[in-house]
Amino acid sequence: MTKNAMIIGGGIGGLITALTLHRTGMSVKIFESVSEIKPLGVGINLLPHAVRILTNLGLEKELAEIGLPTGELLYVNKYGQRIWQEARGLEAGYLWPQYSIHRGRLQMMLLQAVKDRLGEESVITGHHLESFQSTDDGVEAHFINRKTNEKLGSYQADVMIGADGIHSNVRKHFYPEEGLPKFSGRILWRGITEAEPYLTERSMIMAGFQDQKFVAYPVTPKNNHTGEALINWIAELHVGGDVPPKSDWNEKVDKAIFAPSFSEWDFGWLNVPELIEKTDTVYAFPMVDRDPLSQWTFGKITLLGDAAHPMYPIGSNGASQAILDADALGQAFQHEKDVKLALRAYEEARLQPTASIVESNRKNGPEVVMQIAEERAPRGFDHIHDIISQQELEDISNQYKQIAGFHQQTLNRHQHV
Repeated sequence: MTKNAMIIGGGIGGLITALTLHRTGMSVKIFESVSEIKPLGVGINLLPHAVRILTNLGLEKELAEIGLPTGELLYVNKYGQRIWQEARGLEAGYLWPQYSIHRGRLQMMLLQAVKDRLGEESVITGHHLESFQSTDDGVEAHFINRKTNEKLGSYQADVMIGADGIHSNVRKHFYPEEGLPKFSGRILWRGITEAEPYLTERSMIMAGFQDQKFVAYPVTPKNNHTGEALINWIAELHVGGDVPPKSDWNEKVDKAIFAPSFSEWDFGWLNVPELIEKTDTVYAFPMVDRDPLSQWTFGKITLLGDAAHPMYPIGSNGASQAILDADALGQAFQHEKDVKLALRAYEEARLQPTASIVESNRKNGPEVVMQIAEERAPRGFDHIHDIISQQELEDISNQYKQIAGFHQQTLNRHQHV
């Protein structure tokens, strides 16, 4: 008999989980709180191990149409001096690209793929999870309209996956005392704007150090008529405190709050204050995560993506790890027909690796090279190897790739797994 799955949350993790479970022969429904899924957000990166999974799902052509293959990654100090530079994706010898991509465009592409393959009725919007309980047959979930509190009925499934984000109701059910996400003391101001691309026109740059950082990367090719591309950027500052300042993170914020801190960051090849100035709408986000859990799976219910392992946005890993979760869940159900055993196998495959990334990101992950450069040479340097050896730089880069699961030789070797 065909098993049916209920996925709570129609974000990137939930949509890809629907595609992977459908491929195993399961019947799947996604329940999403908002009444209409819109292409919200700014830029994200998809690393080669995540692109491999999307390619195996038959989405290679669609990805190539909406994403820009990242060519290189540069870490520079606050003066624009190069600390570390490496090729990415195909240029680095991977069998799959790394994509810089607009999060909303990716979500809408995945949503369309789900509707095309599973049917329009597979995505149920305007349904906010109120409560649920395990039954002899599986899981029964109760939904409400979040705006009106109107009760919308109950649904049964053999398995339920909580892919409902960092404020997950499914997670809260099992960990009611956990409270708010942990605040790093840092705020991210994010924008996306049309501007002239820099360096190779496919360069992702990270400038500064732990308490003052600027990240930028194009998410579209250069327009031949305007000479401009869509550039995603993030300005980050340490503001302190244990709790993030109260704000609506979807509201436009005043650039005067943070822009003065970057007023002199003109590197010649990238003018940071000009990029900020050109941007119409800027959003503020607290840099938060949660402590790794000892358990995601409870009988026929499990967690996935940010509901399972929210992490600092370091190392371009958030969306990629949700995609790896979805793939591991699909593989578990391919090899194990018993729901509880399959969910346990999924947890066993993903719990520890994601916990390691959460912990590594708290220590700045691969971006630690910027902090080392700041501490050893706060006024800049004549040559990077005067303050940090090539071997130390390579070790930091390779160690993070191992932790995050995208070491090039290992990934290419397992291309058919």
